[in-house]
Amino acid sequence: MSVIPLDTLRAQPRLPKPEWLKVKAPGSEGYQRLKGLMRGLKLNTVCEEAHCPNIGECWHHGTATFMILGDVCTRACGYCAIAHGKPPVYDLGEPQRVAHAVATLNLSYVVITSVDRDDLADGGAFIFAETIRQIRARTQGVRIEVLIPDFQGKAEPLQAVLDAGPDILNHNTETVPRLYRLARSGGRYPRTLELLDRSRQFAPHIPTKTGLMLGLGEETSEVVDVLHDLRKVGVEILTLGQYLRPSEEHLPMVRYYHPDEFAELKRLALSLGFGHVESGPLVRSSYHAHEQADALASTRR
Repeated sequence: MSVIPLDTLRAQPRLPKPEWLKVKAPGSEGYQRLKGLMRGLKLNTVCEEAHCPNIGECWHHGTATFMILGDVCTRACGYCAIAHGKPPVYDLGEPQRVAHAVATLNLSYVVITSVDRDDLADGGAFIFAETIRQIRARTQGVRIEVLIPDFQGKAEPLQAVLDAGPDILNHNTETVPRLYRLARSGGRYPRTLELLDRSRQFAPHIPTKTGLMLGLGEETSEVVDVLHDLRKVGVEILTLGQYLRPSEEHLPMVRYYHPDEFAELKRLALSLGFGHVESGPLVRSSYHAHEQADALASTRR
């Protein structure tokens, strides 16, 4: 199938947003407190940078996904709202500041992600590992989920992150193979599967997790094929959510999935053997992440 030119896609008009995707604007006391802490410590969150629709709910409850290694990505994926270009030199003090924020908020579950840093030999794996170590040194009993880039397919950076001992290893698949060239600058579908498979081989005690966004023009049969592939490499936690176009400069959303369609995909995924599936229009990779981990743990007992 031929690839539609990006400029042609971007010119397409937006579809009206259905009621089930409308959320309350953030502004609660908990939201303001967390926002102030992030600004004071000069920390980034993917909640803000990626324009997550759940930011009001999550920040109200004191939950955030920390984004390390700066706020400029070396890749320019067609769906992503995070700025891209040449990143500044990474900050060696960032792991300590993240650990301080976790301790200050008294969090029991933390999600750490990052921009892609293809300019670094290890893709930023050292900072990931050091952040895990610093958090554990300051907050006892905290569980840590990492949402990592693909490290350009290198095995050593992945091993370094796993050696630091995260509780969940997450790497998002994002879309179906046919749309990778269009949507994922620098990404490769086989590389994604390889990373998830390697994680299972390197550290079988650490569950793997991945997510897909729907609405970029994929066929249902393609989504089903991806689910089969993910089970073959041992993925245990799956998230399925609706793609929402961040701006007119990003890939258009081809269609909205109805909540009933998400429910049917969840049923199918569970029948394939995933330990836990979070599926819905507003679902994002880190949405209710602690609950996802709890649900998986109950199935493993």
